[in-house]
Amino acid sequence: MMLAALIEVGVPESALLDTLQSLNLTGWEWHSERVEVEAVYARRVQIRVVEEQPHRHLSDVLAIIEGAPLSERVRQSARCVFQKLAEAEAAVHHTTPEHVHFHEVGAVDAILDVVGSCWAIDYLGVERIVCSPLPMGRGFVRAAHGTLPVPAPAVVELLRGAPTYGIPIEGETVTPTGAALAVALSHEFGLQPPMRWEAVGYGAGTAVRPLPNLLRLFLGEAYAPINAQGTWQSIVQIETNLDDATPELLGYLMERAFEQGALDLFFTPVQMKKNRPGMMVTLLAPPDRAETLMNLLLSETPTLGVRYMLLNRRCLERVIHTVQTPWGAVRLKVAREGERVLHIAPEYDDCARLAREHGIPLQQVMQSALQAWQG
Repeated sequence: MMLAALIEVGVPESALLDTLQSLNLTGWEWHSERVEVEAVYARRVQIRVVEEQPHRHLSDVLAIIEGAPLSERVRQSARCVFQKLAEAEAAVHHTTPEHVHFHEVGAVDAILDVVGSCWAIDYLGVERIVCSPLPMGRGFVRAAHGTLPVPAPAVVELLRGAPTYGIPIEGETVTPTGAALAVALSHEFGLQPPMRWEAVGYGAGTAVRPLPNLLRLFLGEAYAPINAQGTWQSIVQIETNLDDATPELLGYLMERAFEQGALDLFFTPVQMKKNRPGMMVTLLAPPDRAETLMNLLLSETPTLGVRYMLLNRRCLERVIHTVQTPWGAVRLKVAREGERVLHIAPEYDDCARLAREHGIPLQQVMQSALQAWQG
């Protein structure tokens, strides 16, 4: 599905096939066609294995990658994918990555999927990959190790910390190879960042699903900077309602939440069932801290559950400057949008400390700091 979507957004199929044929692999055939899935035209790529393949260890797969005529960037990406696969399998089977005996993921089609995807992404000159939260099916699947629950144990290991959600579909919606590609190649999981679409490609799967079995890929150019200070960021909003929490408990919760990476936490008075006054706790967190902070709410409050949603937010770039006042140094938070300065705020802790030390009004210190910036 990944290879098909990459072809649809502009990767020449002939060049991709030439690259795959240069690998030291035999006994496979390539089949590609455009198909209609729920009124959406997509490409379906199938790699058919026509000869029995050996079971491979990580070292065997890495040797194939190293011996191929690939750029170092492509080799590094492919190595990373298989290293993550090996680590996940090792965790499941209580062994080491070097001793993992690959079955499905060591087969020729998995190697071609991974190397081909890494080569195609490099061909397109992609600098950043953002992956949406991944849908998880349910039930069981047959594998080389027997019948496994869905999502498969290796998928569970690979997607630790990544945002996922369940859907009412029986069967595997994310394979170990797909999960490894997502985790190894994505720079971020979350909502689509601001971008101008240049091409959209659909890769079709072979399984028949109640929902369209498609992978959609957007190729384009970002039109706003995305970085730690950002203008656009993905965040998780976590909430719970409490009618039996003491003020001391809530104060302690706030302290612990900020220690564990919360971006913000606030309390809203609410009227709850049985006419009880209560408090809604709202916590904002980076996606990679969401699980930790949800566990904090579940363990440090009487709640029986939490709500969460993935959101986008737009932020001004914030820069810290230090100015000198007659009583000492004060940091200023300067908020910018591009070259424009929109807000300037003296750091409260600095101003309060100087006001106490010198016995002067807080407002006087804050005004002096702003005047130092202006002049």
